Amino acid sequence: MTSDDIEKLFTRGNGDYVFARWGRPIVPVVFGVDDATVSVLKGAIEAVTTIAGHQMAETDPELGTNLMVFFIQDWAELVETPNMDQLIPDSPSVVARLQAANASQYRAFRFDDDNAIQACFAFVRMDDTLADLPAETIALSMMVQAIVLWSDQAFNDTSPLANLPDGNTILKPEIAGVITAAYDVNMPASARETSHALRLAARLGLAIGKAH
Repeated sequence: MTSDDIEKLFTRGNGDYVFARWGRPIVPVVFGVDDATVSVLKGAIEAVTTIAGHQMAETDPELGTNLMVFFIQDWAELVETPNMDQLIPDSPSVVARLQAANASQYRAFRFDDDNAIQACFAFVRMDDTLADLPAETIALSMMVQAIVLWSDQAFNDTSPLANLPDGNTILKPEIAGVITAAYDVNMPASARETSHALRLAARLGLAIGKAH
């Protein structure tokens, strides 16, 4: 990917370049699915975290868990669930926007003092389209979009996933490369300048060079 391609992945609809990665180990918990599906989801979370070269943990010293994944049937559940406004401020207006857009996923992030990701609350509405997808595909898509703060438009026109001829679904190599580069120890945990995209592109180039 070129630096221009990468820049688009983190340039929001208002024109601002905004990047953040996790600044602490990821501690996930999943609600709304059976135990077998929880296992699949946590496997996908672990796989994407490994691609990033990041860590998982049993507990977060401040929050207990910092990646909460909710599977729901209707966005109205966010208003009806007690204490949900503590996770999503002004949840009624958020729900109204999600319903108007017929959205199937929503993520709310919290950030620490360094603007790194401190927590993510991910919601997946199981509409008819998602209901037909394997749990592994849904889990992989959810985690890819939670591992860094992408643009709100990053995957509007193209999925970060690819379907293999054997029917399996994988993370596109170029997206995996961006994630790995973003978690390089020499890269910042957050960025607001487009020069960050140039640095990511340089690291991708080095990785490709080493592979050959």
